[in-house]
Parts: sequence; C-alpha cells; structure tokens
Amino acid sequence: MSQKSAQDHYLALASMYKAAPINAFYLPEMVVSEGEAVIEIEACEKHFHSAGAVHGSVYFKMLDDAAFFAANSLEPEFFVLTTSFTTYLTRPASSGKLKSVGKVVNSNKSQFIAESVVYDEKGREIGRGNGIFMRSKMALADVPGYS
Repeated sequence: MSQKSAQDHYLALASMYKAAPINAFYLPEMVVSEGEAVIEIEACEKHFHSAGAVHGSVYFKMLDDAAFFAANSLEPEFFVLTTSFTTYLTRPASSGKLKSVGKVVNSNKSQFIAESVVYDEKGREIGRGNGIFMRSKMALADVPGYS
C-alpha cells in the first residue's frame, strides 16, 4: 500500500461507502478485509415490492457492493468500476438482517473477478452474483468519504 496501511485502506473504503448518498436509504453496514467485503442491511417495508418481499434491487445492491469492495480492497490507489455483473435471485426474503459476502476469485493487471452471495437471517442463500471490475483513472484520495 502506498500512503495507507492495508487496515487503514479497508477502513477508508468503509467510510467512502457510508458517505455515498444512496446509502442513506438502505442504511448498510460494511466490513472490508483483504479480498473480501461483508455487508448487512436490515430488511424492512421500504425495501419491498408490491407483493411484500424484498425487491431485487436490494439483492443486486448488496451483491454488487460486496463484490465491488472486495475488489477495491486489493486496489489501494484507484477507484474500481463495475464493468459487468450477473445476479441470481434464488429465494425471497421479507424480514430480518440480510448479509452479503463478496470475495475476489481472480485478478490481473487490468481486472478483478469477484463473486458474492447474499443470505437471509437464517443463513440461507437468497441470491448470488459475480462481476468483473476494472481500475478507473479516479484516485481514491479524490473520492468523497475516502479518508
């Protein structure tokens, strides 16, 4: 790591995540470690579709964010970008704490490949996804909240 230790980088990524305006709606909590990110969101009625279960956008957000931050944990200087992401919704959920775990499964000079799984409060898989992420030209130091 250039200016920050690995642990400081992980904490700065979590701070950046919390600062994102979209997260005022979802109220997620995140922990980042080397090649991994864990996100939790308490499912509530504001996350529901018309039939009373959690909307797929919540699944996607949790899956993409966990995979994204797992990837960015391995990139200390630049913000990464999601270039593609595939989502599978495997079970409905309507209450409790949802937890997604993202892990980098491959990386090279130009991209990261990460997978993620989201679980309901009983530990059952409710969705999974995988994505490709690439380094952008934006320095993390220039991203609001990365401190």
